[in-house]
Amino acid sequence: MNDAQRIEKTIAYVQRELKDSEGGHDWFHIQRVFRNTLHIAREEKIDLLVVSLAALLHDIADAKFHKGDEEIGPKKAASFMADLDISEERRKHVVQIIRHISYKNSLEASKSRFDSRELQVVRDADRLDAMGAIGIARAFNYGGHAGRKLYDPEVAPNPKMDKATYKKNTGPTLNHFYEKLLLLKDLMHTETGKKLAEKRHQYMLDFLEEFYSEWNGVS
Repeated sequence: MNDAQRIEKTIAYVQRELKDSEGGHDWFHIQRVFRNTLHIAREEKIDLLVVSLAALLHDIADAKFHKGDEEIGPKKAASFMADLDISEERRKHVVQIIRHISYKNSLEASKSRFDSRELQVVRDADRLDAMGAIGIARAFNYGGHAGRKLYDPEVAPNPKMDKATYKKNTGPTLNHFYEKLLLLKDLMHTETGKKLAEKRHQYMLDFLEEFYSEWNGVS
């Protein structure tokens, strides 16, 4: 089995597994992150198979849809990759990326936190999909799915949450902009990611300006 066949087999698996998923974490999200990953990878000296598999498998079982279980995703990915005929080192690398990619895990202080250039590439690609027009659409889609308010002027955002608080947070969707989405631009690792994030960040700022204007009946 060559790398192209491994990728095709992984794509087919992810499409099956996520066919009924929430719209912001479905196959199309994976596809966008995969494309972002390949785009960023053009300028990086990295293991292309590792970042490809990590991008495709990073949300195979998102913890928020599995009672907060953060190990189910890595375990499912590891089980699937056992049949891909790749080295144990590569499998472990992909699993580590999946385990450490989420924004909430960056809120957890740990001197032993895993890092690699491959993780940084896939993380930038994933974070880009949480920004801009797509990021706005995903935020409100998930907010509706979770039964959250659009906005409540009486509920202030908390941009300095730790991991435990972030996981329990049920605030209005608009607060999520200040608690995560607007923070992502300055958390990019790659030069390509930084450049792409600038435009998407500004789009979100423009959206918020219009939102408040319409909310207050002046637009």
